[in-house]
Amino acid sequence: MTAITRRISEFAAGISFDAVPTEVIERTGMLLMDSIGIALRAHHDAESTPGLVRAAMRLGLDGGTCVAIGDRRGFTPQGAALINGTLIHSLDFDDTHARSSLHPSAPIVPAALAAAEMAGVDGEKLVPAIIAGYEIQTRLSMALGPSDHYDRGFHPTATCGVFGAAAAAGKVFCLDADGMALAFGIALSQSAGSMQFLVDGAWTKRFHVGHAAMCGLMAATLAHEGFRGAADPFEGKAGFFHAYAPDPDPEKAVEGLGEVWETMETAVKPYPSCRYSHAAIDALIDLRAANDIKPEDVMSVEIGLPETGWKIIGDPEEAKHAPRGVVDGQFSMPFCAAVTLREGGMAWDDYARHIDDEKTLELCRRVHTITDSKAEAEFPNNLSAVAHVKTTKGEYEAFVAVPKGEPGNFLSSDELRAKFDGLVGPYLPPARIDELASRLLAIHKEDDINEVLRLTRPVPAELVAAGE
Repeated sequence: MTAITRRISEFAAGISFDAVPTEVIERTGMLLMDSIGIALRAHHDAESTPGLVRAAMRLGLDGGTCVAIGDRRGFTPQGAALINGTLIHSLDFDDTHARSSLHPSAPIVPAALAAAEMAGVDGEKLVPAIIAGYEIQTRLSMALGPSDHYDRGFHPTATCGVFGAAAAAGKVFCLDADGMALAFGIALSQSAGSMQFLVDGAWTKRFHVGHAAMCGLMAATLAHEGFRGAADPFEGKAGFFHAYAPDPDPEKAVEGLGEVWETMETAVKPYPSCRYSHAAIDALIDLRAANDIKPEDVMSVEIGLPETGWKIIGDPEEAKHAPRGVVDGQFSMPFCAAVTLREGGMAWDDYARHIDDEKTLELCRRVHTITDSKAEAEFPNNLSAVAHVKTTKGEYEAFVAVPKGEPGNFLSSDELRAKFDGLVGPYLPPARIDELASRLLAIHKEDDINEVLRLTRPVPAELVAAGE
């Protein structure tokens, strides 16, 4: 076993609850609550969900005892991992990690939860498994170089996520270091995710992540049963680093592993759009409020982004000015800017209101994006942006280095809970919401993970309306 593979495998196998700082345990509960809230809303609201669930059932992935968030039916472990991973990523409202340019929880949490339901483990065993996934997934992306990885057409949340999911599930299954290496060797053949979805707003980005969660669970299960995976999955000639990036730095995959907790560098999104748009949204919210900017007064808007972000949410401008669906809107800086200037913020329900609204689209066409040297200087540590608004009353500019929700500008407990309540409020009564939130935040104290997840199952609409 080569050095990098051994160090990653030994970390994943050896991490323990007692060795993890309390703040990391607590942050994991917050990220879990946020993820479950997003998944529940996505189960009911995301346009891709009905086809996803029907396909899972047609494939025979229902009929088990594992919970798909927000669904009354039971699913097999791989069915639950697939559905839950897809749901968490379906609103593009899930957590992010700036330096790795990916979403940590979406592939990791579903694999860990399904494994915990399979093995019947408690929260004290679940939490370090999730953290192992976070720590490995983010470092793998940093080792590749996220910009280079994107330029090759890959989606790092999925490609790196399958290894994080394998680590999380493998830890739940108590794999030793050799077993973890087998799981990673299997996951190597399942690492996939293409950025081609940007061309037409396809739902494949959502599926990438559910697929990664399911494949990571499968890899860990196969390894648990002694199935052999490829040796040297990370450093090998045809391994992850060499195949997926032109100039990787493998040492970044293990730098600070077990000492510096990248879990604490995970951000929670306040807006349901690509994270690269958030600093600009923050800037526009501030400018609008401070200068009483009305949409009809706006002559033009210029948004300056880091180059990697501009390639995703600013280019090509013609397409970004004409979003045809929710995914297009989520990855259009002009659309997000237009909604923000009209609404004073951006919420999930704004897509339904604005995606075909001609006033919003006309304003959208007045928004232009560029690469900005100040934003680029902050990258990749911060996903920064500058907003310049020219109006009939004057010109205004703001630069936001650290967008809301980042570790240095994290959501308060009240803001985090308000996001959760807003997501699940239409589908669960207040008492159920309170119980679910409190148990997720303290998941490490729970004995039965399946019992907690069953709290997400549907409640009759009349009971929700009555607040029961």
